Amino acid sequence: MRFSQLYAPTVREAPAEAEVVSHQLLLKAGFVRKTAGGIYTYLPLAWRVLRKIEQIVREEMDAKGGQEIAMPIVQPAEIWQESGRWEVYGDEMFRLRDRHSRSFCLGPTHEEIVTTLVKGDVRSYRQLPLLLYQIQNKYRDEIRPRFGLLRGREFIMKDLYSFDRDQAGLEASYRKMYDAYSRIFARCGLKFRPVEADSGAIGGSGSHEFMALANSGEAEIVYCESCDFAANIEKAELNPIAAREEETCAPEKVSTPNAATIKAVCAYLAVPVEKSVKAVGYKSDKGVVLAFVRGDHEVNAVKVLNTAGALTLSMAGEDELRAAGTEPGYMGLLPGKKNVTLVVDHSVMNMRNFVCGADVLGYHYVNVNPGRDFTPDFTADIRMIQETDPCPRCGGRLTKAKGIEVGQVFKLHTKYSEKLAANYLDENGKERPLVMGCYGIGVSRVMAAVIEQSSDDAGIIWPAAIAPYHVAVVPVNAKNAEQMKIAEEIYETLTAVGIETVLDDRAERAGVKFNDADLIGYPLRVTVGAKTAANRELEIKIRASGEVVFAPDGSWQEKIRELLAAL
Repeated sequence: MRFSQLYAPTVREAPAEAEVVSHQLLLKAGFVRKTAGGIYTYLPLAWRVLRKIEQIVREEMDAKGGQEIAMPIVQPAEIWQESGRWEVYGDEMFRLRDRHSRSFCLGPTHEEIVTTLVKGDVRSYRQLPLLLYQIQNKYRDEIRPRFGLLRGREFIMKDLYSFDRDQAGLEASYRKMYDAYSRIFARCGLKFRPVEADSGAIGGSGSHEFMALANSGEAEIVYCESCDFAANIEKAELNPIAAREEETCAPEKVSTPNAATIKAVCAYLAVPVEKSVKAVGYKSDKGVVLAFVRGDHEVNAVKVLNTAGALTLSMAGEDELRAAGTEPGYMGLLPGKKNVTLVVDHSVMNMRNFVCGADVLGYHYVNVNPGRDFTPDFTADIRMIQETDPCPRCGGRLTKAKGIEVGQVFKLHTKYSEKLAANYLDENGKERPLVMGCYGIGVSRVMAAVIEQSSDDAGIIWPAAIAPYHVAVVPVNAKNAEQMKIAEEIYETLTAVGIETVLDDRAERAGVKFNDADLIGYPLRVTVGAKTAANRELEIKIRASGEVVFAPDGSWQEKIRELLAAL
């Protein structure tokens, strides 16, 4: 491709709204242009990168027995209503009506459609296992689309669905996809970690996220320095903390004026914070939920949602809490509240003689004890993991990091097959529900995540496997006939042997062309100047390291292949 013909409108400055590096560089380097909030047009350079990522995905999916299909983006409401997700999926779903007032949605995911598809064709255990996947656009109406391709409303995704006869089959399919994902992200040049994750709106139990490690990531993860434990902080499971045994005392209601925070009440009563319990009030589809953890811990809302069996969870307002019989800042565990679900962290159940709110403005209880003074509706691990916590597996030291979720694998079990009556006949002729898994990769997000990890002040640094072009040939002086002749020969030779090359034939200053080459991020840049013409020696710059190597006439093609293989 000649740069004079390439649609790559580079710019010197990115819009102020571009907050993260990938968004800035994709705009500056002429890869994408914004159409609307969270919606982008992919220009030729981006499309080449995306196609290469997709090809890696296809190769690894096919190697594991996956078969590619294409399902519709527009999905009828009926199948979502049948699965029970039409009303509960939330405002992220784009909903629409046709001219006959029939309801549809733009697919945020495809569990319902693929289950309905397979239901109509798979009847026998002999047809299992089955792995079906697609690569297509998905649509989610994010409340706050931001960070360019990292959180958009339209994005490219690969989703695969596995159908097995039993749990053992699901485990085998899950392991296949876990291994395939590890290979895909490694081939794309990402530094990543698989971490235990919550299943969220997809459902099922058992999930891992693949996190590209980056400071710009919205997700927080923890991992152990001594074992292979790693988890999203929303999922990280914690063992209960033992408390010192002591003789229980009688509860006492005490005045705590102007002490509506744990810090204030502990200071007023002169008790250590680990002897207190604090509460967070939520509203849900099941009414008001009060969650309680030790005073020096934080409540994990995702764990509360799952523990209470709620479909929705958001912060309760002051009026809602008072209507339930409690008081903001003074919420407590003792009886007397109305239609409230109490969810208590399992470490609280080991505590003795602790302080908690009295459900009355300006008052707390001291010497509260579980069992005797209160009985929760649910007891579970509901606290947020902290870096100071020991590893729940081996007791080792934990480290926190930020990550960008680029893929997730789920064990759905029979969540969708039972609701949609997707069954098969086993070898005894007995009807059983299909056992399912689903596995997603954010293809467009992978492109952005690579840039977050692999860039510098000058621009993008593409791994060779997914670079839009491998080599940029830059004649220093496009008006010099000899330089242009040599550059044309190099360009044509490389192109003929399958090395994807751009010839920067523009009548621009050398500095402009060098800057654009660095900004776009070609793995190698070949400079053709006066010395090249005189010495017949090629100057090759490696984008990733900045190193310049020289290859004499007759060996430069082999040298370029060697350098690309190392990138």
